[in-house]
Amino acid sequence: MMLFSEARGLPVLTLTEAEEVGALKSLTVDAVSGVVTHVRVRGRHSRKETVLAWGALHAIGPDAVLVRTRAEPAEVPPHHELPGLRILTETGDTLGMVRDVAFEPETGRVEAVVTAHGDLPADRLLGLGDYALVVRAA
Repeated sequence: MMLFSEARGLPVLTLTEAEEVGALKSLTVDAVSGVVTHVRVRGRHSRKETVLAWGALHAIGPDAVLVRTRAEPAEVPPHHELPGLRILTETGDTLGMVRDVAFEPETGRVEAVVTAHGDLPADRLLGLGDYALVVRAA
């Protein structure tokens, strides 16, 4: 298991040439399916941001992210930065803020949302927007 905070900032390298293309900036989650769908990469020599589909990745490890291809996907879903986002239940109760997200680096499956009050299992995720992460009430 890996945390978003551990993945953020890792160098992103091409698998074939081991060329550094940038650093992992953020991960995009589809809350309904509970998986990371895309990664955002900040360019090595510029501030330009590239979006890669999860399938373009070969591996995420403790030292680097290896990508098979640098081609951007045809469709890019909206990105909502999870860490720092408010957590609301489907009934409107506030559960605090997202501190981090634990995910499986091989599959991109979200395992838990880390909060100050404990971890929320990924099976409670319902939706994600600009304002909040919505989770199933306990």
